[in-house]
Amino acid sequence: MPHDENQPLTPEAALLARLPAALDAALQAPAYAAHLAGIDPAAVTDRAALARLPVLRKGEMPGRQREALPFGGFVPGAAGEFARLFTSPGPIFEPQRAGDDPWGGAPALAAAGFEAGEVVLNTFGYHLTPGGFIFDTAARALGCAVIPAGPGNTEQQLDLIEAYRPAGYVGTPDFLKVLLDAGAKAGRDVSSLVKALVSGAAFPPSLQAEFRERGIAAAQAYATADVGFIAYETPGQPGLRVSDGLILEIVRPGTGDPVPEGEVGEIVVTVLDLDRPLIRYALGDLTAALPGQEDGARIRGWMGRADQAAKVKGMFVRPEQVAEIARRHAELGRLRLVVTRANEADAMTLRAEAGTTDAALAEAVSETLRAVTKLRGTVELVAPGSLPNDGKVIADERPVG
Repeated sequence: MPHDENQPLTPEAALLARLPAALDAALQAPAYAAHLAGIDPAAVTDRAALARLPVLRKGEMPGRQREALPFGGFVPGAAGEFARLFTSPGPIFEPQRAGDDPWGGAPALAAAGFEAGEVVLNTFGYHLTPGGFIFDTAARALGCAVIPAGPGNTEQQLDLIEAYRPAGYVGTPDFLKVLLDAGAKAGRDVSSLVKALVSGAAFPPSLQAEFRERGIAAAQAYATADVGFIAYETPGQPGLRVSDGLILEIVRPGTGDPVPEGEVGEIVVTVLDLDRPLIRYALGDLTAALPGQEDGARIRGWMGRADQAAKVKGMFVRPEQVAEIARRHAELGRLRLVVTRANEADAMTLRAEAGTTDAALAEAVSETLRAVTKLRGTVELVAPGSLPNDGKVIADERPVG
């Protein structure tokens, strides 16, 4: 149905309306032109059409970039057209996006209670990697003054806190605890710190409670060097709110197929930046959508890694292969390939949800397992809904050491 021009677009519709232009921009980059060959950008205007496009996996990017330095042919412009150039672990080479808040972090800081005119202590690194600049530009776009402290140098950071009296902290939760503990031990005044936005490390409930007891309201954000802010906490709401300006999908690991709402899967993002577009970029992180949210899409937060490859009898078994077994047997539900040791040798058991325990089905799935992985394994048919909803399709349960 065509859109009524007298009615404003919903945020979702406005986001999807920008897809064709982002695809056009991506096709100007030679590697994207090959990756998306045959795609008609004008026809990609909804999530179903987007889901038919191939994913580009972050894990592939270091190899792709080595073949065509620096960006692997996935950036429309030349390196000299960008303001800053970075490298992040992999290595992955990344340009800084355009704009005052190029990684989209100001809304996350505002949601965490940061306000214009406040001083912010930024302990993310500024050297080669973009972390420091991601949070620096976000705070400055909000109107805050930033102390570019970077990580480490605890004594000097305590000096800075006493001199500049920052109200806010950005960095990992671990380093905030280091600063608070060091300040308490040395009798330093760190009482100005009353709010924090943390990222880059686990933030368990016990540490959240400790910060509250010490008078600090700490929120968390999910961000990556290549994408920027993906989702962030908002007061009184469950999970993390997906950032404006990007399309987030949750797919079955090893595929590009969206999972049913609420099921754990791999995060795939599409960034609608015409200078640095990312089209169905699979990050390798797991999450699940929170259904029924009124203020925009929400996810449960980071729930582990999707890249679950395991080496069995000298050969890698990957989530894509488990997904291929599922494709060939539509009568199956969730699958989990469990790798163990038996009689001093690797062993595989494919646990598959099915509405029957028919031996013929188990044998057929076993043959498919052998054909796809080139390895022998047993098949165990289990009741529908009995496998955990945690996104894990390969479980390596071999003892370590």
